[in-house]
Amino acid sequence: MKTLPDYLAPDLRIISVGLNPSPNSVRCGYPYATPQNRFWRALNRSRLVSADYPPGVDAMKRLLEAEKMGFTDVVKRPTPGAGDLKAADFRHWAPIALAKLRALAPRVVWFQGKVSYRNFMFYAQGVRFESLEWGAQAQLCAGAAVFVTPNPSAANAAYSFDDIVRWMDRLALFVAAEEVGQRD
Repeated sequence: MKTLPDYLAPDLRIISVGLNPSPNSVRCGYPYATPQNRFWRALNRSRLVSADYPPGVDAMKRLLEAEKMGFTDVVKRPTPGAGDLKAADFRHWAPIALAKLRALAPRVVWFQGKVSYRNFMFYAQGVRFESLEWGAQAQLCAGAAVFVTPNPSAANAAYSFDDIVRWMDRLALFVAAEEVGQRD
């Protein structure tokens, strides 16, 4: 199966965890490659990064080096939409994602969407949530602080572009606080 490569390295500040790659992202070789996805525009408008990153493989390499930001997915099997994933996908892939996070020990694990976080926690760690809020989570992930933002997909119409940017700005503040050892 051809899938999207991870963009990971030791000593990362943040690892972004998406649900799974789209076929378009696999073809292009980088996450959030579908032009309608709001990720790149929101990232570049947010306080989370110190420079503009035009979507592409070069940007992924620069994000790793300059921003210490890595990327992986809960499930590595590409699908056109989240509805195409099955429980077996999460049972197989979530423990693999957990092993990657444990090995790299980032400062913050950033989940793109509640579906990503909820399924990761259940299938990788056996944790179920009755309710789940956006933002900082009480539960650590592989020893790292956790922050959940709305998924930037255009299919997530419940959140505007400005909402996505605001959540990324909140994440930037959270990461800064984690770096100086102040937990919210």
